[in-house]
Formats: sequence, structure tokens, C-alpha cells
Amino acid sequence: MSPAAYIDRHASEVVRRLRWLVGCATVNPPGEHYDEITRWLTRELSSVGLQAKRLTVPQSWMKRYLPPEQQGFPRFNVLGKLAARGARRTIHFNAHYDVVPVSGRWKHGSPFSGKVDRGWIYGRGTADMKGSISSLLLALQSLRATGVKPNFNVEVSFTADEETDSALGANWLVQHAPIRPDYAVVMEGGEGSTVCCGHNGVVWLEVTVHGRAAHGSNPRAGINALEKMSALVVGLEEYKRRLERRSFVTPEGVTMHPTINVGGVFSAGPGGKINTVPALATFSIDRRVLAIENHAAAERELRVVLAATARQIPDCRITVAKTSENFACFTPPKHPFFAAAADSVTRVRRKPTTFNVSTGFNDMHFFSHHLGIPTLGYGPGGEDYHAVDERARVRDLVDAAKIYADLLTTFAG
Repeated sequence: MSPAAYIDRHASEVVRRLRWLVGCATVNPPGEHYDEITRWLTRELSSVGLQAKRLTVPQSWMKRYLPPEQQGFPRFNVLGKLAARGARRTIHFNAHYDVVPVSGRWKHGSPFSGKVDRGWIYGRGTADMKGSISSLLLALQSLRATGVKPNFNVEVSFTADEETDSALGANWLVQHAPIRPDYAVVMEGGEGSTVCCGHNGVVWLEVTVHGRAAHGSNPRAGINALEKMSALVVGLEEYKRRLERRSFVTPEGVTMHPTINVGGVFSAGPGGKINTVPALATFSIDRRVLAIENHAAAERELRVVLAATARQIPDCRITVAKTSENFACFTPPKHPFFAAAADSVTRVRRKPTTFNVSTGFNDMHFFSHHLGIPTLGYGPGGEDYHAVDERARVRDLVDAAKIYADLLTTFAG
């Protein structure tokens, strides 16, 4: 029996595993149930033939990267290895196991139900990206069960905290784990008939506007931080238009532009009251960095624009702090590894494959930049990422398993 035939016969396994993964609510922040899920993932990797272990992130790193209220939630990464006889090169598969918080009313009640309905499985993490984990486990199970040997040594990592900044996940892994990959597949970014060869980056800033408190009956005696913040935000409109004039055309012909999103998080300072002139106001800026842009230059330019805009507003004093950064990456898909992945996708999905660049960031850049190896993104994907009724199509989960198995057994390296 071929691995593909085995996967079809055992498609229920991908649903069984994904329902368990979704039910383990690894919400980040703060980082819940990491201990439980990483123990389970270590056992599952062992069950499909890999030498697996759980790596504990040291307290020193947690203190460096986590706010105090999250330091009671330990961070773990899981690493599995399979040595293929005679193989000289290694393919590394990576996925994150954390999920974003939930809100709203879900079709099937609990956001962690894993309910299967008309060929879709619902729940937080189905699409982003526990579905990929389940698909890979079935792919590896199929190779072991059928006795088909991969052409490569295999490394698998399941990592923490991608939904925040990956500092204690993929970032820690590439610096400290005993890995030696020649190629990497980060199992998101591309889906369907597209293979991801890069992604946008992001710079997150927090802007604090400093005013002066006064009694609400005498607002002229104070400096209203909210009013100054509002003027500052309006003043950024011209910068948005400037960014829109810059562009990057991806290999599939999509034109992308850098963007800023203002005020995903905003708040007043302490002591706020309806009859008090607000003395402090803060808001966030999400600057999406194109795959071909320079990160340092993008941040520097944004800070200059903020300072210049504030100077044009009377009594507007600001401070700016960077809260996080994830780097963009892009590799022209000319290496044979990209062609092999595209061929595997085409064979399974029976449609022409194209190469895309993801608008959102993921962990590809840690392997592409830090390790300097050919890195692509592909997974089963889904619908309503980070939203109510997130879901993945069971057929896509099964196809992704076949694609991973096919790549491991047809790419010659």
C-alpha cells in the first residue's frame, strides 16, 4: 500500500488528533496548557517513529521576554528526529501550537469543540495551525505503517508563542536546539495550490501622548492627551498615502503595499474620570513591512514621521516604544526544493501550483534568515483565522498529509 492510499484509509486519524489538539486550549497570552499539549505531542511523535523530547525554555529567557503576569506559565518546545538510512540531508518541519484568545458566539457553542460539520472541523486553532500538526503526524504515520523510507532525515519542531513574537518558540529553537536542517517547511503561509516563499514582517510601536490633567469644568487649564492623540492619528493619513505608493509584486503577480494600522490597542492613563482632562493617552501602530523592505529603515522612518507630525500639533508631546518585531523574508523560488514542493502539491491537488508571499508573518524567517536554508510555507489552511467559527476542511487536512509524505519520498535533494 502506498502512503497516499494509507492516508485515505486512515483519514479519521487526522480528525481524531485535531479534535484533541483543539480541545487543549493553548491560548496565548498568557500561555495556557503548554505543559499538557507538549507532553501529548512528544508521545505522538514517538508513536509515529521519531526520537522525541520536550525542551524546557530556561527561566532566564522567560524573565527576559515575558511580562511578570505570564512568567508563571512555563514555555516548552518539542523536537523529534528520524534518521533515514543512507540520507545525507535533513528536512525540518515546524508548526506552532499556541492559539489566539477567543470571543463572540460560535456556531457549535464552545470555541474548543472540534465539532465536525459537513466536511469541516470547527474550533480555535483548526486553521492556525493545529491542523498542520495533525496532517504531518498522519503523513509520518503513513510512512512508518507502509515501510516507505523518506529520502531525508526528518526533524520536527512544535513551538510556542508564535501568536506573540516567537521569542521563546522558533527563535529559541534555532539558537539552542540540536537541529541541523538543510531545508525547512513551516506549515502555514501557503495552502491550496499555493506554496509560500516569503512573508511580510511587522514592527509594533506603542505611542504615548503626554498631556496635563485639570478639572473638567476648566479644560483650558489642562492639556487634553486624547485630543492631541486624535490630531496625531489624523496627521498620519498622509503617511498612509505615501506607503500606498510603494509596491512589491509577488511571484504569483499580486501587488503588495506596506501598511500601518493605528489603534489596535488604545487606552487612557491612570486617574481617568469623566470630569478630568486626560493627562495620558496611548495607542498602538502595526507597521507591516514588505518582504523586500529594510526593517530598520522602516522603523526609523515611522519614528521620524511621528515626531514631525507631533511637532506640528501645539503642546503635543509623545514618547514611542517598540513592543515587538517580526522580520519579513522572501526567497525567489528558484531552488529545486521549491520546485519539488510545487510538484508534490500539483500531484495531490491536480491543479497548477503558484508561489505566494503571505501578508501575515510566521516563523519562516527564523529558518530562512537565522539558518540560511531554503524555507517554504505550506499547510492545510482553513477559514476565519483568528475569528469566530475558525475551521479547516477535512479534505484539505488529508491532502496536506499526502503532500508532506510525497515531498519526503520524491524530492531527491
